[in-house]
Amino acid sequence: MSVKKDYQKNATFCKVTFMLSKKASGKAKTAHLVGEFNNWETYANPLSRQKDGSFSAALNLETGREYQFRYLLDGNTWVNDEAADRQAPTPFGNSENSVISL
Repeated sequence: MSVKKDYQKNATFCKVTFMLSKKASGKAKTAHLVGEFNNWETYANPLSRQKDGSFSAALNLETGREYQFRYLLDGNTWVNDEAADRQAPTPFGNSENSVISL
């Protein structure tokens, strides 16, 4: 798992590439990026499967703020990103979300 930040010169956004390794995704057939940037819509941002079995997606996100997110595998398994800037408790109190700071 990893998150790559590519800050655009003189821009108010950052291109963020979210990557989920083959090991982290296991035998999942689909993976979606779900978070504050898409109002937690479970199917708004599908990740593309790569030749090596990993998944990735890139989004342009506004700088100067934090975003909570998680990965959703096969529509039923939630996975956090160990490479995120930090983890934060969910409002439900039973798990954590990954957090990226821009």
